[in-house]
Amino acid sequence: MSQVIALVDDDRNILTSVSIALQAEGFVTRVYSDGATALKAFGDNPPDLAVFDIKMPQMDGMELLRRVREMGGAIGAMPVIFLTSKDDELDEALGLAMGADDYISKPFSQRLLIARIRAILRRQELERGAAEPNEDDPEEPLIERGRLVMDSARHKVLWDGKDVTLTVTEFLILEALAQRPGVVKSRNQLLDIAYQDDVYVDDRTIDSHIKRVRRKFRSVDPEFDAIETLYGVGYKFGEE
Repeated sequence: MSQVIALVDDDRNILTSVSIALQAEGFVTRVYSDGATALKAFGDNPPDLAVFDIKMPQMDGMELLRRVREMGGAIGAMPVIFLTSKDDELDEALGLAMGADDYISKPFSQRLLIARIRAILRRQELERGAAEPNEDDPEEPLIERGRLVMDSARHKVLWDGKDVTLTVTEFLILEALAQRPGVVKSRNQLLDIAYQDDVYVDDRTIDSHIKRVRRKFRSVDPEFDAIETLYGVGYKFGEE
C-alpha cells in the first residue's frame, strides 16, 4: 500500500508542485492550506508523514505540531518535517525541541525533500521492526570512531552510548566527516553531500549545521570537541 504524505502550506504553488513530485514517486498525497483543517483531517485519518510550513496565518506550523503531539497515539507519533522561508535558528531549535523530525529552508530542492521523507519513513519502519533483513542487500556496517557510533541503516547516532538525535542533513555531514578521520572536508564538499541538487544554498549554511551538531553532542558531553574547524579550509573529524 502506498504511503500517505500530508502537505500543509498556505502557498498553493508549493502544494501543487510538491504533491505532483511525490505522486510521481509513488506516494499518496493530501493537501491542506491551513493548520485547522489539517488537524481535523489528521484526527479522522492520520497520514504516514506530514510536511508543515512554519509561517501560516491563524495556526502556524509550530502550533499545529504542538497540537498533533498532544493527541498522542499514532497521530502524536506521526513524523513531521518543517518548511520555512528563512534560516531561523530559533525557529529550528524550537521546532526540533517540540518533536519535528527535520527542517528544510525555502527555496528547497524537491529531490532533497523526497530523500528526507524516504529516510524518515525507513527509519520509522526499522524502529517498529517492520523492515525484514534482505540477504541480497546487506546493511551498511557501523561507523565506529572512538566514542562515536553511527548506524546509517537506522539513522542512529551514539556518543559514549548516549543517543544523539540528528536531522538527516546533520547525519549526512557528520557521516562524511567520520568516514575519514583527519581528512579535511571543505564547505562546498559538505554542501554537495547534504544538498544533492542544483538548488542554491550559501556555503555558510554548513557552519550553521556544524554549530547545531556540536550543540547536540555537547548536550550529552559538555567536553565534546571531535569536530575540528580549520579556518578558511573546512572541517574534519579528529583522529584517534
